[in-house]
Amino acid sequence: METWWRALTFTLGYNTSVVTLGAMLLAAGAGMVGTFVLLRKRALVSDAISHSTLPGLALAFIVVGLVQGDGRLLPALLLGAAASAALGLWAVQMISAHTRLGEDAAIGAVLSTFFAFGVVLITVIQSMAVTGQSGLTSYLVGATAGMLISEAQLIAACALGLLLAMVVWRRDLLLLCFDADFARTQGLNTWRLDLLLLMLLMAVVVIGLKVTGLILVVALTIIPPVAARFWTDQPLMMVALAALLGALAGYLGVTLSSVREGLPTGPLIVLAAFLLFLVSFLFSPRRGALASLLAYRRLRRRVHLRQGLLAVAHEEPIFDGLTLKLMRRRGYLRRDGVATPLGLAAARDAEHEERLWALYRELHPDDALHREHAGLVPIGQVLSADAIMALEMQLAPTEGAR
Repeated sequence: METWWRALTFTLGYNTSVVTLGAMLLAAGAGMVGTFVLLRKRALVSDAISHSTLPGLALAFIVVGLVQGDGRLLPALLLGAAASAALGLWAVQMISAHTRLGEDAAIGAVLSTFFAFGVVLITVIQSMAVTGQSGLTSYLVGATAGMLISEAQLIAACALGLLLAMVVWRRDLLLLCFDADFARTQGLNTWRLDLLLLMLLMAVVVIGLKVTGLILVVALTIIPPVAARFWTDQPLMMVALAALLGALAGYLGVTLSSVREGLPTGPLIVLAAFLLFLVSFLFSPRRGALASLLAYRRLRRRVHLRQGLLAVAHEEPIFDGLTLKLMRRRGYLRRDGVATPLGLAAARDAEHEERLWALYRELHPDDALHREHAGLVPIGQVLSADAIMALEMQLAPTEGAR
């Protein structure tokens, strides 16, 4: 625990602190880019891009290894991965645009082909007379433990640049995600914006190779935005929350990996992101599973109580156990099932409100469709006093005639 606390407070060492900050910046950028990709409904593209980096990574290693004897030159490896990812992205676009195959089929074909080619190249590299072959496989699942300080600084700088780019183009990208046709009428080049979004996604994947690896980097572009969606309906707030959750996942993953030697940083970052998603899924007050369960229970009780009061108003017997329990708990029924004076008064009010709601639905059918659970909450909490008074005036002659 002491080691983890020192890592959390950035006092474990300079290299650990730089790696932590770099991972946080990368995960925050991935969360922001992933939000736009998710809203654009192109989440699977990130999977294709990540797997397409492997052959370029391997080819760059071969070229650098033949030139200097050691292929582990991070800028060259990232450049090769970016070129290969761009080729894979172009292949997906061409297949989906010029054939009858959908984008998902194109992604599957490109993903499997490029990854298989990369695995073959890695096998070839193992037999070459160059050094650093063992470190190449770390790009599959990430390896920050052996990261040089210069590599960490490069990743942190690239991630910071990515964050700045996202801040600059955030509004145009949001407009593209929600209404591409309207974006065109506003003078925006949607084709270029789509290309920009995919380039930013490719940058996230390439930069994240050293931190989480090409297999796990996809999780950083998907999990934080999905978790953020549980907390808000506002797009810009969702972007900010996804960045925050991504940074928190990177922070927790890197610091946890420093507790014991040999713990894999990339998988721990992804597991931390999943933990944040799980917390959001369970405890979000808006869409969380617990909140939904409580809302369902409240609605169920409200329905039973309403039906019980209407049954009392119509002098009908009540047989449902939950309805009887709720009515007795509120003091509306005695033990023998006879309505109390309080229950009779509540029943008259419930019947009167039911007539008001029926009249409102008759007069305003379109608007009534948008009233959530109309009739199960007091009408005064939904409609204005003037609207209720107008309904009362129209309802009065009808009740008098009865």
